[in-house]
Amino acid sequence: MAVAQGEELCRSYRETSGSNTVVLRFDHLYGEPKKERQEENPCFQMMLEALKTGKISANSRNVFSLLYMSDAVEFTYQIIKAENLLHATYNIASGESITQMELARQIQKYAGTGMELVDNTVGEGYRRVLSTERYKCEFPHKVFVPSEEGVKRTVKYMKKHSRRFLKKEDAGGSIGSRTWKMIKNIVRLLIPYLENLFCFGVFFMLNNRAVSSAYYNKLDFYLLYVLLFAIVYGQQQAIFSALLAVVGYCFRQMYDRSGFEVLMDYGTYVWMAQLFILGMVVGYMRDQIRYIKEKDKEEIGYLNGQLGDMIDINERNVRMKHMFERQIVNQKDSLGKIYAIVSELDQYGPEEVLFYAAHVLSHLMDTPDAAIYTVVNGDYARLFSFTSDTAKKMGNSIKYTDMKELYGELKERRVYINRTMDNRYPLMAVGVYAEEQMQIIMMLWGIPWERMNLAESNRLMIIGSLVQNAAVRASRYLEALHENRYVADTNILEQEAFERLVNAFFDAKGKGWTECSLLKIEDAARTYEDTAHAFSSLLRQTDYLGVLQDGLYVLLPNTSEENAKWVIARFQEQGCNCELRNREVTG
Repeated sequence: MAVAQGEELCRSYRETSGSNTVVLRFDHLYGEPKKERQEENPCFQMMLEALKTGKISANSRNVFSLLYMSDAVEFTYQIIKAENLLHATYNIASGESITQMELARQIQKYAGTGMELVDNTVGEGYRRVLSTERYKCEFPHKVFVPSEEGVKRTVKYMKKHSRRFLKKEDAGGSIGSRTWKMIKNIVRLLIPYLENLFCFGVFFMLNNRAVSSAYYNKLDFYLLYVLLFAIVYGQQQAIFSALLAVVGYCFRQMYDRSGFEVLMDYGTYVWMAQLFILGMVVGYMRDQIRYIKEKDKEEIGYLNGQLGDMIDINERNVRMKHMFERQIVNQKDSLGKIYAIVSELDQYGPEEVLFYAAHVLSHLMDTPDAAIYTVVNGDYARLFSFTSDTAKKMGNSIKYTDMKELYGELKERRVYINRTMDNRYPLMAVGVYAEEQMQIIMMLWGIPWERMNLAESNRLMIIGSLVQNAAVRASRYLEALHENRYVADTNILEQEAFERLVNAFFDAKGKGWTECSLLKIEDAARTYEDTAHAFSSLLRQTDYLGVLQDGLYVLLPNTSEENAKWVIARFQEQGCNCELRNREVTG
């Protein structure tokens, strides 16, 4: 039931978040076990039984398959590196069935002598072998470690490190080991009594010497002896030492008197009562103190466990608190702060908005790598502005309709998330639409894997919607420059419009947000109409012809000085002379 609920939870998360979540069912996974770690696979359980009791119980009607750890890793890796998966659930298994009795024989074979095989074949048994047909249809399925080889490795490892898996109370495996453990337990129990007997002999001799001494004849060595063992071992050894002390006392008294006289002397019984009372009281107090300490130790251990849970809960609460604190007003994640930052775009001119939009996008999404592409026609997009070299690695011009995964998400007006970490695509992207047409594509890199989630996706969607008005206004303005404010009967921009456009591009270039070059046309013999006609086939759709104070110029967006030299050479081949004027504009 718990497994089914877990799979259902993964399915719900996949449908809700749109993440590429896959459920893998591992069939009897086993391998070399970790130290003192209990495992549930049949190989471990049966070998542990053999180490503890020297017997291996098996039912020949129980059938299952075993999957070695290294094979499981290989099969899982095949799924992880796959770009597209046909299913959301896969069975990871070896496909080789084995009975419990066959497994027991293999364990007996590699565990060595002294292991007894017990046949418990009763009842109907069970069969659990997961089907791997779905996996085999998509991925290569080759088992590198057969079941017998895996069992051999596991058995030899557990036998070599048997002390890691056996407890003190376990009997052990073979008859010899069980006998040895029994002897050690007996010796461990006899040690206090042997110490008691040895100390009794010492104190007996001390007492005999003290009786004949004028200085020590009042010192009761037997009482010290009983108190010593009462303090060290407790009440049980105190009683035993008191009995030995009584025997020693009576034996010494019979040096001078008969046994009957010793027994009839009431002083003997007073001394015995004193000895037993003190020994039992002190021993009882010692046992109680030890019991209280052990109980306190257990309680402290329990409280430490509770404290650990409370610390974990507190850490989660602190993380949630910090997350909500970041979302309050005037914090970067709050809608109020996002709207305030995006609204700053309205203070810039239409020709500057798209440059600053990339910077705003980078700031709000907390990544240094952001880029904005403008859609030139139905298939292509041109790089307009960027915030780092990483953000422009896709190139100045892309045919985004050929990027199936990216285009599929943008076409449905969803945020694209690069869950496969394909380095050909950005990590996240969103399209900005106007009048049912995609106008702008905003792309992000440098986002940690843990932030590529539903919350960040919604955040990017909100930012895209807020940027839309200013960005679309700027995009339409740039389109309008191609249609209005031209020199009569040409596609050459008038001086005022062209100056504003050039200043916007070179300001952005100075901040590292774009690349551009400005070429001055040196062809005084031609009129503007002839020049515009001559250059019409040489310019890109995003290039601009315009008039400045000293003549006719061409503005080349997304073109470095190095690339501009190739453009100049191409113009000269067509009989159009021009030179680079970037330094003059920058100055």
